[in-house]
Amino acid sequence: MVSRQLPLILLPLVLLAPQGLSADTPAPAVKSIAEAVPLPARIAFGSCAKETKPQPVLDVVVANRPDLFIYLGDNIYADTRDMQVLQRKYAQLGSKPEFQRLRAAVPVLSIWDDHDYGENDAGKDYPFKEESRAIFFDFWRVPADSPRRTHPGIYGVQRFSQGGRTLQVLLLDTRTFRDSLLKNPKPLPAGSPFKNDYQPDSTAGKTFLGETQWEWLKAQLLEPADVRIVASSIQFGHEYNGYESWTNFPAEQQRFLDLIKTTKANGVIFLSGDVHWAEISRRELDGGYPLYDVTASGITETWPHIEPNRYRVGEVVRENHFGQIVIDWQQLDPEISLQVIDKTGTLRCDEKVRLSQLQFPQ
Repeated sequence: MVSRQLPLILLPLVLLAPQGLSADTPAPAVKSIAEAVPLPARIAFGSCAKETKPQPVLDVVVANRPDLFIYLGDNIYADTRDMQVLQRKYAQLGSKPEFQRLRAAVPVLSIWDDHDYGENDAGKDYPFKEESRAIFFDFWRVPADSPRRTHPGIYGVQRFSQGGRTLQVLLLDTRTFRDSLLKNPKPLPAGSPFKNDYQPDSTAGKTFLGETQWEWLKAQLLEPADVRIVASSIQFGHEYNGYESWTNFPAEQQRFLDLIKTTKANGVIFLSGDVHWAEISRRELDGGYPLYDVTASGITETWPHIEPNRYRVGEVVRENHFGQIVIDWQQLDPEISLQVIDKTGTLRCDEKVRLSQLQFPQ
């Protein structure tokens, strides 16, 4: 168990929140995030942020001085088919001083989950996904010429390169193309191996990503990179718990594992949200290397019950928090720290691994 207070460097707020900054303020005049941050060494991330609540965790993020912040979904809680409501929810987030300070201090990337996509647990049948997508892109300042705007869904990639090293950030869309989930009957029969809302569905052809996104993902994994961060709104590396996750479609989860193996993609690390607690999961990839999934899901939200997870390493963090990956690019064999930091700035989880340990055997 790791629990220690991180030294926080408090920045002058006048530098972080210029007067008049709003959700509609234009993005800084740089060609791309990669131009502003050639190779991030400190990548913070989080999810599950109700726009009606204070978000002091964001000030802890800013004080920790990350090079990049990734929103993993449920960035607002809209749950609506009224696009004016959706826009108002985003505007409420955009008007929060702590969000403005984050956005002014740190480059931001984002994906969505169900509550900012449109409806709880929604997939491809949500009827306003195109309208929601347009609002999403505009709020998160995705450039007009971004490849993310050229296809259905919000998936995309951001590459950072400097000094012969490359970080690849893969932003997945787990909503636009996802088939319906297999619900558990209520009440569940006595002795059922299933629990909570859903059971694994092995129906042939059911998908999370859709064929076009799968083909895109394969092409990205074939590109050279030292570290590959896979941003998934839902958990990938944990044990089935009956809530939304990649375990809902075991064949899709296995397809991802097989794709990592067939492409020989080194350095894959998953980030996830959704569940309202934090944990780090570690699964062995047969014939490969350990796959980590760092779940950070609680900028404002918490959950009363924690599900078992035989792949968990370290403790569960139930208090509000954010996650962070710290990469020491200066080392010949970079050390990578997978972290969870709570709302007080205390480091609660710190799983360390060398880049050489995230590679296929030669």
